[in-house]
Amino acid sequence: MINIGKINTLKVVAEYPFGYALAPLTDNVESTDYSSENMPTVTLPHDEVTTPLEVEQTLDVFVATDQRGDLFATLKPPRIQVGETKVLKAVSATHFGAFFDWGLENDLLIPADYQESPIDPGMYYVVHAFFDEKTNRILGATRLHYFLKEGSAYLSEGENVSCLVYAKSDLGFKVVLNERALGLIFHSDAFKPLKVGQSTDGVVKTIREDGKIDVVLQRHDKETRDALQQAILDDLEAHGGISTLTDKSPPDAIYQHFNVSKAAYKKALGALYKQKKITIGADAVRLTQS
Repeated sequence: MINIGKINTLKVVAEYPFGYALAPLTDNVESTDYSSENMPTVTLPHDEVTTPLEVEQTLDVFVATDQRGDLFATLKPPRIQVGETKVLKAVSATHFGAFFDWGLENDLLIPADYQESPIDPGMYYVVHAFFDEKTNRILGATRLHYFLKEGSAYLSEGENVSCLVYAKSDLGFKVVLNERALGLIFHSDAFKPLKVGQSTDGVVKTIREDGKIDVVLQRHDKETRDALQQAILDDLEAHGGISTLTDKSPPDAIYQHFNVSKAAYKKALGALYKQKKITIGADAVRLTQS
């Protein structure tokens, strides 16, 4: 079987004037008739290789379709494969669709019906690649909810997830989770700057009754709180027992130093103050004298 839109490990079964015929690997090579119409093959053009290939040689190739829907193989690695969701650059746009650079000679088409909003050439967008059986072509989409659900049975609250920001709304930032589902980071939980196309780590905060997923950028459990408190103490020790990063400092300054939100930092300072390990002044935090 040849997987269209994906990297396949195929075997050279013949050479023709226009290129090499490649076929899927099989456990029963001797009984296989590669000339049979039942055995799928794909052509790797001669100009794709720098040294001649031998029959029975195996190689990894990306199997794509041309503008007519015909299959071809290439050694060029694509920036996206079918089923993946990646950030791509738009290179041109027409009334029927937009074209994106995906690392191959022919650009990836996103038809107008599969666009979440009009495409501006030169801009980067989060794109999902799929194989369209009607046109027999590999296409892209920025209308992600056609392919990814706002919910997932395989995720659970408290689970670590990779997040890819694909849109900004009044509520917060819409994100792709592990390339398999859609979620939301509320503005109140986005303590660091986020922008479309940015990847970041996150944690599933809540799975609502309707299945939709809320995500936060950091954990709020005891282990995380204890680790932050120790990081603050270590930082004070390393700087002579004093820090100008107080509970009044800007959120960006706190994030750049400890990679946490201002709210989390203030709670950690409060806990250390109650433990009488620090004093908090108007302009500095200090270790208490032991």
